[in-house]
Amino acid sequence: MVSGAAHPHLPLRPLWLCRTCAAPWPCATARLALIAEYAHDRVGLSVYLCAVLHDAAADLYRLHPHDGPDPATLFGRFLAWVPRGQATPKDR
Repeated sequence: MVSGAAHPHLPLRPLWLCRTCAAPWPCATARLALIAEYAHDRVGLSVYLCAVLHDAAADLYRLHPHDGPDPATLFGRFLAWVPRGQATPKDR
């Protein structure tokens, strides 16, 4: 879903690293692209990222069943960076 660049910053599953820059996905570039893509639908962005977090948690726990990712770390990585606050009527 993150597009627009010559090399879109998409996740490499099941590792959940960026296919382009190898940073944990969503990398900074993917975050910016997602914010732009969902500029008028913050709720949609949050719902999308919740679903992606669910998939990532399942994949990462399957890869590391004894020392899987920390839930707080996953929350920070997938959801904590989403802009908050009310959208103004002109933003809708």
